[in-house]
Amino acid sequence: MTMNPAQSRTSRRSLRLGVALLLTAFACAVHADGHARSASDATTEEITLVTIADARSGVGQAIATGGPGDLPGNLFVFDQPLLNSRYEPIGTNSGYCIRTLPGKHSQCLWTLTLANGTITVAGSEADAGTSLIPVIGGTGAYLTAGGMLATTPNGDRTYTQVLTLLLHATASAREP
Repeated sequence: MTMNPAQSRTSRRSLRLGVALLLTAFACAVHADGHARSASDATTEEITLVTIADARSGVGQAIATGGPGDLPGNLFVFDQPLLNSRYEPIGTNSGYCIRTLPGKHSQCLWTLTLANGTITVAGSEADAGTSLIPVIGGTGAYLTAGGMLATTPNGDRTYTQVLTLLLHATASAREP
């Protein structure tokens, strides 16, 4: 059977595409196998930290980018003391919130700065009740942190923040 030039070009493109797909599949399999090995060498430590964000002092500034009042798009930026459960200073609680649903919640991103590193969280914070906010990263002692922050307003312009952190380490990171 003879192919015309157009069929021949299509056949060569199909062959190149097939080879590229096979090479990609092989690379993915090798990459996944490497991750499976490193995951089996990993350890996870769970720790709980209880902090108090103190909005009674520090910087707290509303910025009416969406207009005056409680409107979508308005910002609140803050840099406030972070306290332990005995209300002693242990760091700072700094970030911003963008109002998304007036009277209900905002989308927030903030960083808890402690002596041994930082923990950054981002997510939806409700005006009332407890909000669960994902931990999106950290530095220092919290470099490999993931987990959740449960933040609850205390009614006195402080917020109890319970962090449940999962700290991940691989065997290679533990070895000297």
